[in-house]
Amino acid sequence: MNKNLSITQENKAAKRKKRIELLFKEYIDKKDTNLRNQIFEEYMYIAEILSKKYVNKGVDFEDIYQVASLGLIYAIERFDPSKGYEFSSFATPTILGEIKKYFRDKEWIIKVPRRIQDSYRKINQAKEALQHKLMRVPNVDDIAKYLDLSTEEVIEAMEGSYAYAPSSLDVKITNSSDDSDISLFEILGIEDNHIKEVEDKDFLRTIFTNLSEYDKKIIVDRFYNNKSQNEIATDLGVSQMTVSRLEKKILSRLREKINV
Repeated sequence: MNKNLSITQENKAAKRKKRIELLFKEYIDKKDTNLRNQIFEEYMYIAEILSKKYVNKGVDFEDIYQVASLGLIYAIERFDPSKGYEFSSFATPTILGEIKKYFRDKEWIIKVPRRIQDSYRKINQAKEALQHKLMRVPNVDDIAKYLDLSTEEVIEAMEGSYAYAPSSLDVKITNSSDDSDISLFEILGIEDNHIKEVEDKDFLRTIFTNLSEYDKKIIVDRFYNNKSQNEIATDLGVSQMTVSRLEKKILSRLREKINV
């Protein structure tokens, strides 16, 4: 009795295996979604089993199962029976990879809107699917069209990824002055001399707005154009003593502004 039962089970397993092989062959030829769904139904138990391994980790089972199901679909789309592998052996690491990626994507360092988090997860999944479909790295327009989003929404979500994937302080940055590499840690906190220069120029521009055009000409010619008081006096048609007196008065007012 047991022997007959065992033979019956073996026959069923052999028929199922043959039927699935034919389904895969037909799906590879036609890429018909209905055929893919039939294969999915045959192996959805794998997604369920692997999903249960990740319960009680702060995520609902339904969410994990959805990710695992997507991983199963990816596995179906990539599987090549001619390689000689069992589909279950091929699908398992693919599904686990998707689940682990999902948990990594949930580890946001900086809180961003749930909408952006959801969009970013979909974009990650779309990138992988499109790369295999298009045989190239998908661009923003490809992803937007695939997910029925605007390009602005895709860019916003991709930029939001920096909230959970910050750069390491050990990351190397090329120093353009001598082509050497320095770490991000080495340049953080270093004062940029150009900032002081910008601040000085902004300050001078502000206090110069309070000067008359006559006074501005004296200061600019004297300290920027390196003209002598005699040269300035000739330009203005006044004496050198007048320029000297005006210069002292202007500098005195500027010092008062600086010390405020």
